[in-house]
Amino acid sequence: MEDDLPSKYEVIVIGTGMTESIVAAAASRIGKRVLHLDGNDYYGGMWASFTFEALQKWLNECQSGKTLENSKESTSLICEKEKAVSIGNQFSTVFNIEEKWFIPEKLPSNCNFQSAKITQTEESPKENKDGEIESETTLKQNDKLWCQEKIKSLGRKFNMDLAPKLLFSRGTLVELLISSNISRYAEFRCVNRILTWLDNKLETVPCSRADVFATKNVSLIEKRQLMQLLTLCVEYKPECDEFKGFEDKTLKEYLENKKLTKNLMHYVLYAIAMSNDKTPCMIGVERTQRFLSSLGRYGNTPFLWPMYGTGELPQCFCRLCAVFGGVYHLKRAANSIVVSDNQCKAIISDGSRLDCDHLVLGVSDAPPEFLGAAPKAGLSRGIFIIDRSISTNDKESLTLLQFPIKGKEPITIIEAGPSTHVCPPGLYILHMTTRQVDNAFNDLKPAVDKLLHCDFADGTTTRIDTDTQSTQTPKEKDTTASNTKLNDQANILKPQLLYSLYFNCPETSEYDLSRNVPSNVHLCSGPDLEIDYEFAVKQAKTIFSSMYPNSEFLPRAPDPEELSLEVDEAAGPPFQGTEEPKEE
Repeated sequence: MEDDLPSKYEVIVIGTGMTESIVAAAASRIGKRVLHLDGNDYYGGMWASFTFEALQKWLNECQSGKTLENSKESTSLICEKEKAVSIGNQFSTVFNIEEKWFIPEKLPSNCNFQSAKITQTEESPKENKDGEIESETTLKQNDKLWCQEKIKSLGRKFNMDLAPKLLFSRGTLVELLISSNISRYAEFRCVNRILTWLDNKLETVPCSRADVFATKNVSLIEKRQLMQLLTLCVEYKPECDEFKGFEDKTLKEYLENKKLTKNLMHYVLYAIAMSNDKTPCMIGVERTQRFLSSLGRYGNTPFLWPMYGTGELPQCFCRLCAVFGGVYHLKRAANSIVVSDNQCKAIISDGSRLDCDHLVLGVSDAPPEFLGAAPKAGLSRGIFIIDRSISTNDKESLTLLQFPIKGKEPITIIEAGPSTHVCPPGLYILHMTTRQVDNAFNDLKPAVDKLLHCDFADGTTTRIDTDTQSTQTPKEKDTTASNTKLNDQANILKPQLLYSLYFNCPETSEYDLSRNVPSNVHLCSGPDLEIDYEFAVKQAKTIFSSMYPNSEFLPRAPDPEELSLEVDEAAGPPFQGTEEPKEE
């Protein structure tokens, strides 16, 4: 069959990962002829979001080592002094895959559809329908029992991220989305709760000034110390002497020098600076500034989450690229790269030769000889389906938690519920990410064991009172309604783990990807360890500038009514907070 694609492009992009998609959009926006290929039938690559069924298909491809067949006609398309370099296998980059169910395939026939554990809590007296005061006992319980069959039947309601990330409200990606007018293609929701793990239990991190002075977890003296420290970080400038002598020391050493209490140091290190005991001082200060500068723009925390999962974001840039003439072809792979005189001349795809001036591709598609000694390991990932939030609240929360591990990188945990359109009602998705030391299962085990109930739930086993996120017992029994509620919150049952998936994948953000490639080939790193998209945007800018140094990077795109093209707009405002108006 004759190929219907033109044979010459200024830029060919292989893979629809985050960085690749940003570069494609930027090149198309300035009028370059762009071809964007992806051998998959979905966008995003290792940045994708999957329904449950699609996730199973992806796992099968990773475990079976799915490969792409080389074109039999490719040799006739290679000119003299050229050579063809075979494309890499993206599915071989994912390893140590462990998948497990913690619920039966079907519910027992004699199941009474009641909670496996019922906890009684006394509440303050209320009026009944006759206006009489009566004492009421509330049964706190699960609404449903779950089985594999039921979750699979709801599989299309899941959007499970391979690389979950958040956006700083004043971070580079948000500013880019706004300045380029790409924000109209997506919807966002504010992360409305940041937690930390302190003294063997979950605590809420105070973010705003009001939160700092309202919290009971920090003493009055500590509050003053914290506000002074945050002010120093916000107002810091390079010429300032405040951090003189700590340039080669850790943030922890600086905080110790400021005589911060252990309690306060924990909040600053793990929740505000998003760091650990080994983080260099000035990097910690930079992270603190970024955290504080994003507070209050769209909500009470500095972070935003893309509705329907983070796999939506690469598609936003792909859409802009297409609007300005970029050609897209999913389910079409590149088989090999044609190289001569340290230059990429073309790619071979489906028996056709496609010439290009520049080639952009992700590390998962890169030929092994282009990667040299690039690290094979990097990230440990866990995706979990659970039956309730790790910390219940009056309303559903979108939660961030940095779980500290002594001597190691903390585990970044993001919990999203049904209001973000990532899972069905009654369920939550929990994401865990950390730097790989052993394998994903062992690296994430400390947080899993502390936060989740991991025994098999067959619908008949009773949960015990000690299976809580806090084993601390109040010294005296409080009889007031408010204290009862607080004690109940401290001893809430852990969420039941219904399904778990662990895997490892490379992290190449600190590796020089240009050292082994032809001069006009640009490799894009996959997902990195950081919680945000700062690295992906920075790398995209660097690649674009190396290709077109005198061109503007993603200038503002006209609104649809300014174009003679039909643009499929995403409904709703581009950035949407979740805070409800307070009643006065």
